[in-house]
Amino acid sequence: MKKLSSGSNVTGGAGRPMPLDAIDRLLLDELARDGRMTNNALAAAAGIAPSTCLGRVRALVEHGVIRGFHADIDPAALGRDLQAMIAVRVRPAARSHLAEFGEQMAALPEVENVYFIAGADDYLIHVATADSGELRTFVLEHLSAHPAVASTETILIFEHVRPGRRAAS
Repeated sequence: MKKLSSGSNVTGGAGRPMPLDAIDRLLLDELARDGRMTNNALAAAAGIAPSTCLGRVRALVEHGVIRGFHADIDPAALGRDLQAMIAVRVRPAARSHLAEFGEQMAALPEVENVYFIAGADDYLIHVATADSGELRTFVLEHLSAHPAVASTETILIFEHVRPGRRAAS
């Protein structure tokens, strides 16, 4: 599943941020480490009843704190061994169509994530391709040829180290 990532705030009912207590934060930490953890194991880790745990997790989902549960698939397992981050600067005349550009990029099969960012560039696009030739084709056909794009800079990813994950021994 592709994501157009945003820095939107998590809000409760009337547009106010949902208050998170220490137990909510512990539940979130545990689920971030293992999204497949059973409710009983999660409740035990938090020191609360399973019914209380289930209610809290449901509330976190309903309020958008937990945006979803998904499989984290290694692109290399699908033959997409080369990953890159591509910084994209949009032309001033196209600024009124920034969201549309982001959605177009997110729909492309090579794209893992799209980030709308602050700074000199407008977007950071995470792509996974089979090899450098496919990456070159992606940049030329989908970015350099796009009328909204002023410039790009491609940064190759050698390794992705995730916080909170223990290395396999």
